[in-house]
Amino acid sequence: MLPALEITDLTVAYHDRPVLWDVDVRAPAGVLMAIVGPNGAGKTTLIKAALGLVRPAAGQTLIFGRPYAEQRRLVAYVPQRGSVDWDFPTTVLDVVMMGRYGNLGWFRRPGARERALALAALEQVRMAEFAHRQISQLSGGQQQRVFLARALVQDAQIYIMDEPFQGVDAVTERAIVALLRDLRTRGRTVVVVHHDLQTVPEYFDWVTLINVRRIASGPVREVFTEANLRATYGGRIAFPGPVSADRLSEAQEQTLSTATD
Repeated sequence: MLPALEITDLTVAYHDRPVLWDVDVRAPAGVLMAIVGPNGAGKTTLIKAALGLVRPAAGQTLIFGRPYAEQRRLVAYVPQRGSVDWDFPTTVLDVVMMGRYGNLGWFRRPGARERALALAALEQVRMAEFAHRQISQLSGGQQQRVFLARALVQDAQIYIMDEPFQGVDAVTERAIVALLRDLRTRGRTVVVVHHDLQTVPEYFDWVTLINVRRIASGPVREVFTEANLRATYGGRIAFPGPVSADRLSEAQEQTLSTATD
């Protein structure tokens, strides 16, 4: 079976300084994959280059075996909340309906069907009651849910999310995790830039560790090991044995939670 996402030989440089070097990443269909690494590892650059938002020096991205440019409608992207101008005067419902524009094309305006799909997506993220609220009036967690709803209405095959848990409360985090698991149940592939090592074994079944280069990528139980994490974070993490949800002691959890992006 073709991988849902395949990035090969990806190199990105800023002012002649490599941010990513010869990176290969494969995500099978139907997995929840975390992209993990220290500050400056190139995690956000990786997904932006894959989506054509950053120009790579080399490399290509395939979606189900075909170039991303030919398959972009199969991909939904949720950027970091901090990268969005939340003062733009628009309502929650309008923001979510923007997710349908790729399906409509340039010359069709959203109608009753798009409105119904947007309201259903807001219901799914528990934001329907805020449909006519100005987006700037929402809390950070509420804004993140709206962006997730905008991705949902695209009915994509692959969802790429940049730090969706950043700055959200515990209730919103649980809601996002439930949403990701539902997408996986429906056969969708979800790729998430993630910083909290403590929750990787609980939230994800696939992980890619990078620090400019790819360190390792594969199932969490095989890849999320002491050796690989030391290679990724430069030996700054101390704990015995492979990392798993049932082996993290309280002291180890505290150590892991400090290794954030």
